[in-house]
Amino acid sequence: MARTVIAGSIGECVHIAGVINFLHLAEIAGWRTVFLGPAISIKDFISAINQYHPDLVGVSYRLTPENAEQLLADFAEEADQFKEKGMQFAFGGTPPVVSRVRSLGFFDKLFDGKQSDDEVLAFLKGGEIHEKGTENFPQSTIDRIKWKSPFPLIRHHFGLPTVIETIQGIEQIADSRVLDVISLGIDQDAQENFYHPELQDPRSKGAGGVPVRTEKDYERLYAASRRGNFPLMRTYSGTNDFIELAEMVQRTIHNAWAAVPLFWFNQMDKRGPWDLKNSILQHQLAIHWHGERNIPVEVNEAHHWGLRDAPDVIYVVAAYLATYNARAFGVQDYIAQFMFNSPPGVTDEMDLAKMLAILDLIHPLENEHFRIWRQTRTGLLSYPVNMFEARAHLATSIYIQMSLKPHIVHVVSHVEADHAAESQDVIEACTMARNVISNALKGQPFMTRDNRINARRKSLVNEARVTLQAIRELSRSSEEDPFTSPANLTAAVKMGILDAPHLKNNPYAKGEIKTAIVNGSCETVDREGRFISESERIAHLLKENE
Repeated sequence: MARTVIAGSIGECVHIAGVINFLHLAEIAGWRTVFLGPAISIKDFISAINQYHPDLVGVSYRLTPENAEQLLADFAEEADQFKEKGMQFAFGGTPPVVSRVRSLGFFDKLFDGKQSDDEVLAFLKGGEIHEKGTENFPQSTIDRIKWKSPFPLIRHHFGLPTVIETIQGIEQIADSRVLDVISLGIDQDAQENFYHPELQDPRSKGAGGVPVRTEKDYERLYAASRRGNFPLMRTYSGTNDFIELAEMVQRTIHNAWAAVPLFWFNQMDKRGPWDLKNSILQHQLAIHWHGERNIPVEVNEAHHWGLRDAPDVIYVVAAYLATYNARAFGVQDYIAQFMFNSPPGVTDEMDLAKMLAILDLIHPLENEHFRIWRQTRTGLLSYPVNMFEARAHLATSIYIQMSLKPHIVHVVSHVEADHAAESQDVIEACTMARNVISNALKGQPFMTRDNRINARRKSLVNEARVTLQAIRELSRSSEEDPFTSPANLTAAVKMGILDAPHLKNNPYAKGEIKTAIVNGSCETVDREGRFISESERIAHLLKENE
C-alpha cells in the first residue's frame, strides 16, 4: 500500500511552487500525495493530519525568519502528538528561515532550496531520513541506478598527481554529494606497470592521474569516499596484467564496473605492451572474468574510433562489436557508453542520430540474461578553452544526451581543455549537470522524433550492416565467430574495414581512410572530398586486397 504525504504552506505564506515540486517528486517515488494549498492555518494543518493519517507531513514557509520561528514552534507543539506515533515531518523554506526552524529540533528533514531534485527524491525513497551512513546509499551499480531512478547516476573522472591530494579531493567531492561514482584516474605507469616496478619511470610519476603504487594506496583512496553520500568508486582495467589488476581493484575499491577496450590500449595506440591480436584476446578474457562474477562491464570502444576521426559508420560498428563481445563473454549487465561530440565537428542532430543508430543495432542483443544500461558523456576533445564557452558546452551537450534517457551521465568537466579537473572543478561541473538533468526530466522536447535525425539514423544502420557483413565474410573458418575471433578482428583493422585517419602509418592498421564533416556528419570521402558509401568503400578494399 502506498505511503501518504500531505503538504502545504503554513500561516500567511502563499508560496507553493516548492510544495508542488516536492509532491511531484513524491509521486515519482510512489507516494500517495495530498496538496493542502497555500496559507494553511495551524488548526487546519492539524485537522488534515487527523483526516488523512499521513506517513509524512510537508510544511513550507518562505517569509520573515522571525515570524517563522514562533509560528513553527506553535505548530510543533500542536503536532508533537503525531510525532510520538512515528509520523515524520519535513520543512522547506529559504536558508534564513530554515536556520531558525532547525533550532526547534522538531523536523526530521529540512530543505533550504540548495538541495537538488535527486537529493529530495533520495529522501522520499527513504535514503536520508536518518542519515546514518552507507546503508542509505546502495553500494552496487545496478542497485544504485534503480534507487536513484528516474535521475541518472552522475559519474566524474578524478585523479591528481599525488595520492595525498587525491585523497583530500575525494573527501571534498564525497561531502558535496554531487555525484554517485568517482571514476578513479590513475597514471599511465600504474595502468601498465603496477606489477612491474622495475619498469616504472620515476620521471613520469603522476602523469595523467594519481600514482597508485600499492594496494594500500587504493585502500586509502576508497576510505576517503566513505562519507557524504558514499559514492561508488571505479577505475579502468589497465593495459597489462588484466586479471591480477581486476582482482586487486575488487578487493580494494570494490570496482563499481569494469571498463575494458577491445581494439585499444596496446601497441597500436602505444598505451600498452600487447600487440593488437593478443590484446584483443586478453581483453576478452578480462571481460569474461568480470562476467563470471556478475560485475558490470563497459567496453570503452566506439569513442576511441571517433576520437581518431573515424567516420560515423565505423563508430556505430565498433559500438555493436563491443556490445556483441560483452554478451558473448558472459556479461550480464552491460554499460553502453555513448560519447557525444566525437569528432568535435559533428552537429548535435547528426550526433544524436548516430547514437540512436547504435541503440537500434544493439537493442536486439538484449535479453533476460544480458541487460544494457545507457551511459552518456561529452566528447573529451570538444571543449573550448574559454571557460564561459566551456560551461555552455557542458550544459548543451548534457541536455542533448538526455534524449537517450541515460542511466548514467559521465560528466566531463568544463576545465578539461585547460587542466585536469580538481575537486572544486568536479563539484562545479556536476552541480551544473544536475540542474540540466533536472530540467530535462521535467519535460524535454522529443528530439528523437525529428525527421532529419531519423533519416540519418536509418541510413547509418543500413551502412553499418554493410560493414558488419564485410567483417563476417572476412572470416575463413566456419567454426569461429567472426565478431569475436581475435584473428578476424585484427584482420578487419589491418585490411582497413575498420579504419581511422589517425592510424596513418600505423603498423597494425591500414590508416588510409579519409573523412570530413559533410552536412554535420563525419563521412568517408575520397581525395576530392566526395562522399563514399560503405558499399563503395568496402568494394574498393576487397578489390585492392585481391
